[in-house]
Amino acid sequence: MKHRINIRGVMVPNDYKWYYDYFGEDCTCPADIQKVMDAFTDGDEIEVYINSPGGVIDVGSEIYTLLRSRKDNVKIYITGEACSAASIAAMSAHCEMSPTALMMVHCVSSGARGNHSDMEKMAEVLRTADKALCTAYMAKAGMSEEDALAMMEHETWLTAEQAKEKGLIDGIMFEDSQPETPLVAGPLFALPDNNQMEKVKKLLKQAEDPDNSGDAAFLMQLSLNLLKLKGEKRA
Repeated sequence: MKHRINIRGVMVPNDYKWYYDYFGEDCTCPADIQKVMDAFTDGDEIEVYINSPGGVIDVGSEIYTLLRSRKDNVKIYITGEACSAASIAAMSAHCEMSPTALMMVHCVSSGARGNHSDMEKMAEVLRTADKALCTAYMAKAGMSEEDALAMMEHETWLTAEQAKEKGLIDGIMFEDSQPETPLVAGPLFALPDNNQMEKVKKLLKQAEDPDNSGDAAFLMQLSLNLLKLKGEKRA
């Protein structure tokens, strides 16, 4: 039996997925992958299609681990982009890349704040995170830690041909029939903060109130408020 997994949109923790689903935005969380894994039986095959700008690093790590646990039965196809945490997931098994797709690898980032001690501590944490994540590139391509970290440090964008040359993918889709045409980079993203999510939860509770269910004007204003909050998330 063949199973399909789509890693589309931003990669988010399980408890953030409802937020993106509500606004109809693509996202992927570890629970999406686990659901397919739970239906897996010996002899089954899994096809993973990736088009993602990345997301939270521990989400990328968890998805990488889930897929690598079934490495021999998994085939990955990068159809659009595999950036940041999504490129980590792409390292988990046999991987092919569309000739028009892009891969991007870079160092871990954080919105840290505080005094000089906090900044120095965060720099240490980020360097440690970079070393942890670069092992995925090392294992896939057989490159040294030094080369993997240098690639991340320079925020390296790769076409399918370049990714193949570095050993980060195993092949290029339609290699014999399609020319290589790199695409434009996709947008970055940021998870909604707790305050943002709480505002949406309160608005949704108001919508569920029986007293408001027949008030068309109220429901229209509620929809506008939700769209306004979505716009604030983009800012």
